[in-house]
Amino acid sequence: MQKGECETAIRHLCHRWAEIEGSVTAGEDPKFFAFYAWVADHYPACLKFRTTTSVRFDVELWFDQEFKLAGKR
Repeated sequence: MQKGECETAIRHLCHRWAEIEGSVTAGEDPKFFAFYAWVADHYPACLKFRTTTSVRFDVELWFDQEFKLAGKR
């Protein structure tokens, strides 16, 4: 997959994961490490793209943006 395709998929999967896992509760920030492990187990192709940084960095950035966590860490 291309990076742009992976980004679209990851952003969608953020919300899918939150629904399936019930991982986002009121007042509690979602846990990136749990999300990343879930994606690696269920959708490993989404973690295979070329980047100038690192796959994990990009995925965490998208995760933070989707859950409005940017600047909270």
